Order: sequence, then C-alpha cells, then structure tokens
Amino acid sequence: MPTAARLMGAISLSLVAYILSRMIMPLMPDGTDFSYFVVTNIVLGLVAGWVVMGPRAGGDILAGIGNGLTGVFILVLWGLTAQAILEMLSRSLQRRYDGLGEAFLAVLNLGAEYFLVMATLPIAVAIIVGGAVAGLLTNLAKARWR
Repeated sequence: MPTAARLMGAISLSLVAYILSRMIMPLMPDGTDFSYFVVTNIVLGLVAGWVVMGPRAGGDILAGIGNGLTGVFILVLWGLTAQAILEMLSRSLQRRYDGLGEAFLAVLNLGAEYFLVMATLPIAVAIIVGGAVAGLLTNLAKARWR
C-alpha cells in the first residue's frame, strides 16, 4: 500500500544512488561503458527505498538512522550484484565463458572488483551520511503524513 514513508524512502534512496553513481564513475577504468549504470542504480534506489525503508519507518532518531543505513546497505548490495550481472551478460555475448559455472564465478569476481573500486573514504562517507539522511527523512514523512 502506498504511504508517504514509502515514497520518501524511494525518492531519498534514489537520490543517494544517483550521487553515489556520479562519485563512482570517475573511479572506474577508462573506456568503461556507463550506458545504463546511473539509471539502473536509481531504479534500484527506488525499489530499495519503497520495499526496505518505507515499511520499516517509525521510531526515534536512532531507528531512522538504522533504517537508512539498512536501506543504503541493501542498495549497495543490489547495485554491485546488478552491475556485475550486467557486465557478465555483456561478456557472455562475446563468448568469453565456457559454461554457466564460469559465468557465475565471473559475477562474484566482478562484484568483488567493483567493491574494491568503490572502497574509498569519500564513497564510505557518502554511503553513511546519505543513508542516515534518507532514513531520517523517511521517518519524518511517516510522522508527518500518517
């Protein structure tokens, strides 16, 4: 059921996804194709905010921050997985893998590589601050518009 908390969670987490995407793009190797990178992450932010943060909204300030950090953690996990799967599919169309097992291992390796690329202090700060603010805004929306 649509609620103000779900809407605020979706909007705020998609904004965090956009900011993180723009911060990560310069860290990637030259020649990286970013055709659907930002759009995919924004959609994942919308879904994570709606499904994860919205229903859990409520409580005090610490509960809101915890909700936001959970939401942004899910966003990062889904983002790494989605981007790794998209890259694996792109590579599999070039026939780089001999079988399903090799392609599955490639998803794990690509996800780990992408995590190491984004494991910088500015990204970590943006994740923590963005998640906390998104959680507080989601709690505020639930308290304001029941």
